[in-house]
Amino acid sequence: MIWIDTLVQGILLGGLYALFAAGLSLVFGIMRLVNLAHGDLIVLGAFLILVATTVLGIHPFLAVLIAAPIMFALGWALQTLVLNKVLGDDILPPLLVTFGLSVVIQNGLLEGFSADSQKLSAGPIEAASLDLGFTTVGVMPLMTLASAVAVIFGLNQLFYRTKLGRAFRATSDDAVTAGLMGIRPQNVFAIATGIALVVATIAALYLGIRANFDPSIGPARLLYAFEAVIIGGLGSLWGTLAGGIVIGVAQALGAAINPEWQILAGHVAFVVILLIRPRGLFPRAYD
Repeated sequence: MIWIDTLVQGILLGGLYALFAAGLSLVFGIMRLVNLAHGDLIVLGAFLILVATTVLGIHPFLAVLIAAPIMFALGWALQTLVLNKVLGDDILPPLLVTFGLSVVIQNGLLEGFSADSQKLSAGPIEAASLDLGFTTVGVMPLMTLASAVAVIFGLNQLFYRTKLGRAFRATSDDAVTAGLMGIRPQNVFAIATGIALVVATIAALYLGIRANFDPSIGPARLLYAFEAVIIGGLGSLWGTLAGGIVIGVAQALGAAINPEWQILAGHVAFVVILLIRPRGLFPRAYD
């Protein structure tokens, strides 16, 4: 029974990693941009929610409704004013710019909030659990996984069922041709980055409720997100969910064997899957 419980807990943890990765996968799928500041933007979202809960005295689930539009505007402005100017055939300039952005965000948060750990308080729901008979699961981890599934389902519907999604796919395939057809690729990229940061804000909500956070933890969140995207297959949002679950299960199994192996087990699973399937489990392009 302990191994069944470990497997279930790993799947639930994978939901959080999938939320970390969904925004990163979205941006890469549309503009082939690896945003090295993605983890720090998640942490920034968590601090925005913290400020809203502190200043307004509201629940974090309400505060995210305030933080999400701010993050969308930030993503739109960041893409319009900075990243669109460095996108091109050379992948190095965007990497350098987003790395610099990561450093700026971390130091800005250190100045504003110090290095002390923070946590979002969600009340009794944090300790609530459900007895499934064969195991007991926390309500919050279950909500995290459900939110990850809902977010990825919503992004897929956006891509394949809406006019904006057609613009995303057309721009991803050939930005020059899309521009000749009346689509403005730079605007499409800005909207995509805004949506990615809204997803990052949802991830920040669950990160802040489930664990302590501080300005320095962004790079580790980026690493988990990047591994989930690569394991799932570049360009596959459902693959991103699978990648997050693989990392979560690997970490849970590693921790069950030896608590010191938790993080290592996830990285080992990443390497093993790359050796077996170098393009990930479900490689596909947006089409």
